[in-house]
Amino acid sequence: MVLPVYLALALSGFLSEGPKAGPPNIVILYADDLGFGDVSCNGARAGQTPNVDRLAREGLNFSDAHTTSATCTPSRYALLTGEYPWRKRGTGVLPGDAKLIIEPGRTTLASVLKGAGYRTGVVGKWHLGLGLDSIDWNGEIKPGPLEVGFDESFIMAATGDRVPCVYLRGHSVVGLDPKDPIEVRYDRPIEGQPTGKGSPQLLRMHPSHGHDMAIVDGISRIGSMKGGKSALWKDEAMADTFTTEAVGFIERQKAGRFFLYFATHDVHVPRVPHPRFVGKSGMGPRGDAIVEFDWSVGEVLKALDANGLAENTLVILTSDNGPVVDDGYRDEAAEKLGDHKPAGLYRGGKYSKFEGGTRVPLIVRWPGRVKPGTSKALISQVDFLASLADLAGVPVRASATLDSRNHLPALLGEDPVGRETLIEQGGGLAVRRGKWKFIPASGGPRKNGPTNTELGNDPTPQLYDLDADPGETRNLAGEHPEILDQLRKDLPRP
Repeated sequence: MVLPVYLALALSGFLSEGPKAGPPNIVILYADDLGFGDVSCNGARAGQTPNVDRLAREGLNFSDAHTTSATCTPSRYALLTGEYPWRKRGTGVLPGDAKLIIEPGRTTLASVLKGAGYRTGVVGKWHLGLGLDSIDWNGEIKPGPLEVGFDESFIMAATGDRVPCVYLRGHSVVGLDPKDPIEVRYDRPIEGQPTGKGSPQLLRMHPSHGHDMAIVDGISRIGSMKGGKSALWKDEAMADTFTTEAVGFIERQKAGRFFLYFATHDVHVPRVPHPRFVGKSGMGPRGDAIVEFDWSVGEVLKALDANGLAENTLVILTSDNGPVVDDGYRDEAAEKLGDHKPAGLYRGGKYSKFEGGTRVPLIVRWPGRVKPGTSKALISQVDFLASLADLAGVPVRASATLDSRNHLPALLGEDPVGRETLIEQGGGLAVRRGKWKFIPASGGPRKNGPTNTELGNDPTPQLYDLDADPGETRNLAGEHPEILDQLRKDLPRP
């Protein structure tokens, strides 16, 4: 039977209706201190991270993806600005009252996508500073995320182990009572306020090293804080709070195009997962926080599915640096680790120049465009800006991003190689070129004190063949002086 033309056209339009044309929505799921080996799809205990594993089944799982740095603030700076953080002073791990380290008006991942017509939102951990000088937490707090490209913002200022222990929406602290103003100090204690060091009987979680100042929610933190009782967060509810905000952003923007940067707090200390996750991992609070992170991932995926957005949304899951077990609290993370290897095959972790410091999970899913599988391409988060700008159809001047290069084909699985070279920052700098890893001679301790992290410091140069020796156990510097000389040239000059 031949259909009338008008009916054939209508039916054709109905059958072809699918994801909206043009660039996809973009969601970055950014974990905190999640190691390469902390997820089941990379070798952790089977079934521990079913939602992350689902992403890996449906998307592309990278085995050689990196943050720029082995700590949080510099990695986040690089992701958003496309600049290696070691180029700029003041990009180390920030206190909770630090000023904004991204200059308003400069090109950022958020500003580029906003210019391409995306509604941009950030939810979760910020840790890039706020304001231009000393912060009045009781008034308008700016500049911040809204001044560097985000349309919406619901964040914590720094980390869970640093004051102030409050959320900010836009430019204001959420739930603050003007009659109970907030005071925050990092230069000296606030008189009359109990501390973890002086009043340990008030604590429900005790520090193992440091973290013995202001007590909030029965946990002592870094820095001093007074007031703001109605605005203080509840640690067990943090993942729920952030996830609800992230899902809400997706639901509000489902009719348009959006970019969500969802920076969870899990698995960072203090690890205080919601009671429904306690005991689920068998590895204590750190393992339970990984399970909680996986739940947050699942809720975002559910929201994309429920709103018909999954097919036209690029989801990127990764972490800000490698893992750390004991990072300041007695939470049985080391005692209950068992045979779990947070960094997988790799040596070191958070703070380290070894691969475990910057090699992190990276999974990319875009149904219909990214073919499921695995990739060995060398990837750096510093390239997200240029790569996603290309995806959005926005030209970005190289001078505006300094170090970000367009490796979109590698992210989408079309290029198996990725970067030719990569600088890794973990205290000092190291360089990757293909399979080779060079760590210059350096002084300093070989381990990071109480965290027991191998830092990669050595008085002699180190050269490793990562294809043959991913655990960086055999130093080949003496056998390949010509490769050593080449890699020295790749390092930035002082």
